[in-house]
Amino acid sequence: MTDLDQLTQSLARNLKHWRSERGYTLDALAARAGVSRGMIIQIEQARTNPSVGTTVKIADALGVSITTLLDYERGPDVRIVAPGDAVRMWSTEAGSYTSLLVGGEAPGPFELWQWRLMPGEQSTSDPHPPGSVELLHVTEGELTLVVDGVEHTVPTGGAATFEAKVAHGYRNDGDRPLVMTMAVLIPLTG
Repeated sequence: MTDLDQLTQSLARNLKHWRSERGYTLDALAARAGVSRGMIIQIEQARTNPSVGTTVKIADALGVSITTLLDYERGPDVRIVAPGDAVRMWSTEAGSYTSLLVGGEAPGPFELWQWRLMPGEQSTSDPHPPGSVELLHVTEGELTLVVDGVEHTVPTGGAATFEAKVAHGYRNDGDRPLVMTMAVLIPLTG
């Protein structure tokens, strides 16, 4: 089984589990996530590998981290993620990518990401639930952080935090790769 097959199977199993755990019907989850009922069915039947955006919407609607949705082995309280085992969620031919390094559920989804954006590339995100916070640290290059349409520059060594309840994005306007680490905390929703 390939890594992608394992990821698709894990997502199907975990989505069914968490939807049942929360008591959501297909229609209820579709409405909460803003994703079609048909897409949720395809994911639960392991017939599709959804986009990062769709996976984030579903995780947010369930009140769990992406890590929890993709986790194929629920283990003890301490979980070590080997260097090669981070989940690559998004990539481009130019070399940009995001890797979900690790995540947890305290007191809601809490995730640690590594980002690499090549010159001229960007990634945008839909708003997260109210109370969501992102913290980031730029280790190489310069980040143009766009929050609710307003641009902010974060230089090498700089850090930023913002409420992620509005549309936001990350852009590399420089001439060298941008590397940053980001933590995302999403509160439990009722």
